[in-house]
Amino acid sequence: MTLRLRLLVLVTTVSVAAPALIAQKAAPPAAAAKKNPLLKLAEPWPEDDVLLARRTEAESRKLFQDPAPLEFTLASDFKLLNKERTPNNTKRFPGTLSIPSLSKELPVQLGSRGHLRLNTRTCEFVPIRVEFPKEGIAGTPFEGQTNLKLGTHCQNDKEFDQYVLREYLTYRVVNLVTPRSYRARLARGTYVDAATKKPVATHNALFLEHDNDVARRLGGRDVSLPRIEFKDLDRDALTQMMLIEYMVGNTDYSIWALHNVTIVQDKKRTLIPVAYDFDMSGMVHPPYAIPDPKLHLRAVTDRLYRGPCRTVEELNTAAEPFRAHKADMLSTIDAMKDLNSSHRSEMKDYLDSFFRTIETPESIKKNFVNGCKPQPTM
Repeated sequence: MTLRLRLLVLVTTVSVAAPALIAQKAAPPAAAAKKNPLLKLAEPWPEDDVLLARRTEAESRKLFQDPAPLEFTLASDFKLLNKERTPNNTKRFPGTLSIPSLSKELPVQLGSRGHLRLNTRTCEFVPIRVEFPKEGIAGTPFEGQTNLKLGTHCQNDKEFDQYVLREYLTYRVVNLVTPRSYRARLARGTYVDAATKKPVATHNALFLEHDNDVARRLGGRDVSLPRIEFKDLDRDALTQMMLIEYMVGNTDYSIWALHNVTIVQDKKRTLIPVAYDFDMSGMVHPPYAIPDPKLHLRAVTDRLYRGPCRTVEELNTAAEPFRAHKADMLSTIDAMKDLNSSHRSEMKDYLDSFFRTIETPESIKKNFVNGCKPQPTM
């Protein structure tokens, strides 16, 4: 069943059932039903001035206005937090977030997140979700934030700081191509045991933009809708996202399962896919990254175009923003002074190999058209 038909059935069902629901309003429900994500698509839209205000607010978040690494100290019971290895768990731990330049400590709630990096054989230190208080964050870099993903160092080996830098740079490179992308803020975090007040570790980290702010910057809303098919999505946005994933060498995503992809709906009811979470990509290339065996790739540095079949002309047009920003991408990598020479060379060489695939219509035909599979490898 197509998305359009699914939505039509849902709207019809809601309309028919409305009188019965009103009649039963007084009766308490036996259990809270899980909200159908399709309902989000049918919600009314606010006026244009409201959408503009939301967009302006999202674009001007303080956290993403300063490119300098944000130094912070985070205190909590990290022994307990790092024992919480269940994916999608809801357990939270109290913490305190402070910034050296401010005389203010923010009470926060922390939770572990992720999938592969929750495996103890992969990471000593879990990725974190930081939940902020409703009051007291005005004037701080976290003003306007509710919760944020914090990308951490995974292992205490200093080499893993380089992989944080590489993932941050991957977001920056993608930002150069399109605003239909997540912003990231590089940080340097000191983690402190709340009981002993002793530092646990100091490492590079990154804060990732909230899904809602990404959607609002694009004049839309996050609809978090799984089981989306290629034909349901904006054609140009889908092609561009697939070229982005190919450029960074990422195959760890699924539009159908809503894995590492956000779906944004704009006021025209257009659905736009936005990619995030590039730590398993060839551009980042951490030691734990391996491709899905079903894709028959030798390593994550092997690229695979998983997008829809397009003509040479369409792909050549979609490739133009990439070609136009090649020099800026390479300069962005060169400007990261803390990235060591071997990682710098590897990232730049990897980008160069991508640009060879989109250099001419002939190379585009060879790399994207000739081997295109009508059925998506999702």
